[in-house]
Amino acid sequence: MSDQGLSAPGTAQRRSVIDTLEIDVRLLGMLMAFAAVAVVFTIWTGGTFVGPRNVFNIAVQTVPVAIMACGMVFVIVARHIDLSVGSMLAMCSAIMAMSQTTWLPSVFGTEYGNPAVLGVTVVIGLAFGTLMGAVTGWLVGYQRIPSFIVTLGGLFVWRNVNWFTTNGQSVSLTDPNLLMFGGTEGVLGATASWVLGLIAAAIAVWAIFASRRNKQSHGFIVKPVWAEAVMAGLIVGAILFFVGWLSRYPIPEAKLKRLFEAKGEVMPEGYTAMHGLPISVLILIAVGVIMTVVARKTTIGRYIFAMGGNPDAAELSGINTRALTVKIFALMGFLCALAALVAQARLQSHGNDIGMLEELRVIAAAVIGGTALAGGVGTIYGAILGALIMQSLQSGMAMVGVDTPFQNIVVGLVLIIAVWVDILYRKRLGLSK
Repeated sequence: MSDQGLSAPGTAQRRSVIDTLEIDVRLLGMLMAFAAVAVVFTIWTGGTFVGPRNVFNIAVQTVPVAIMACGMVFVIVARHIDLSVGSMLAMCSAIMAMSQTTWLPSVFGTEYGNPAVLGVTVVIGLAFGTLMGAVTGWLVGYQRIPSFIVTLGGLFVWRNVNWFTTNGQSVSLTDPNLLMFGGTEGVLGATASWVLGLIAAAIAVWAIFASRRNKQSHGFIVKPVWAEAVMAGLIVGAILFFVGWLSRYPIPEAKLKRLFEAKGEVMPEGYTAMHGLPISVLILIAVGVIMTVVARKTTIGRYIFAMGGNPDAAELSGINTRALTVKIFALMGFLCALAALVAQARLQSHGNDIGMLEELRVIAAAVIGGTALAGGVGTIYGAILGALIMQSLQSGMAMVGVDTPFQNIVVGLVLIIAVWVDILYRKRLGLSK
C-alpha cells in the first residue's frame, strides 16, 4: 500500500474533527500564526516576550487600533474604505483635550480635573466623532462620492484642523479620572480580575449550551456534547489564563507608595499588589461583544452583510443602502472617538502626531483578520486578533532591536501575504474567480 493511501485516513479524520468542532479555518490559521510569532520571539528574547509585563503592554497598546478595526470591518464588508480614521482619532483627541483643560473649565468656572467636566468632555468627543462619521457617510451614501476620495480628503482635513484646534501645541493630561482609561493607571487588581474572569467564563459556558438548546428546539443539527465541551473548555481556559497571567504583573513599589501618599496614608511594610485586567482592555472586550451581537443578531447587521454581498440586490430588496451607509460611517466615527479617549489616556497627553498612520494599521488589522476587501465577509473577533498579531510583531521586533523602518516593512509584507492567502482561500471554496 502506498504512503498516500496510509495517510489518507488520518487526514480525513483530522478534517472531520475540525468540521465537528465547527472551527473557522481562517481563525485557526490566525491563531497558529499568532502562536508562531509568540514562540519565535519568546525564544529570541529568552522568555521576556511572554512575561506578564510585556503581555500587559501588548494588550494595552493593541486597544485603540482594535477598537477602530471593529468598525472598519463593517465599512469594508459594505464595500467601502475609510482612510481618515487616524485623523479623526486625532481630531476627537484634540476636541476632548481642549474641552477638559481649557474650554469647559472657563465656561463653568471650575478647575481642571473636575469629574463632571470630564464626563461632559467624553460626551462631546463621542458626539463629535459620530457627527464626523455621519458627514462622511452622507457624502458617500447620498452624494455618491467614492469613499476612497471622501476619506482621503478627510485624512488631510481632520489632521490639520486638529493642529489648528490646539494651535500646534501638545496638551498635557494629568487628570487621574481620565488616566483610568489608558492602561497602567486604570487596572482592576488581581482579586477583582479573577472574579470578573470567572463570571465571564461562566457566561461563555452558558452561552454555548444555551445556543445548543436553542438550535435543538428549532430542529437544527447540533454538535456532539463532547465537541461543545471541548470548545467551552478552550474558551474558559483562554479567559482564565489571560486573567491569571496579567494578575502576576506586580505594581512597582514606588507607584504604590505614591498611591498611599495621595490618600494620606503610609504603605504597610511588605505590601504588594498586582495589575490585573486594564480597564481599556475591558472597553475593547465590550466593544467586541456588542459589535459581534450587532453583526450576527440584529437587522442592521444582516443588512450590512447583504449590502456587501450584493449592493444592487440589497437595494432592490428594499434596504435603504444610503441611510445604512451613513449609519456605518457614523459608527466608525464613534469608535474613533472612543479610541481617541483610550489613546490620549495611555499617552497622558494629546500630541499633534497622535493617531498618525493608524488608518493603515486599522485596515491591516481588519484584512489580516479575514475581512475581504471585495466585501460581504468579515468578523469582529478576526479584526481584534489581527490587531493583536500586528502589535505582537511590532513589540517583538522592538524588543530584539529591529529598526522602526524595518518593522513597518514586515507589517506591510504581512498585510500583502494575508490578502494573498485570503484570495487563495476564496478561490479554493469557489467564492471568487
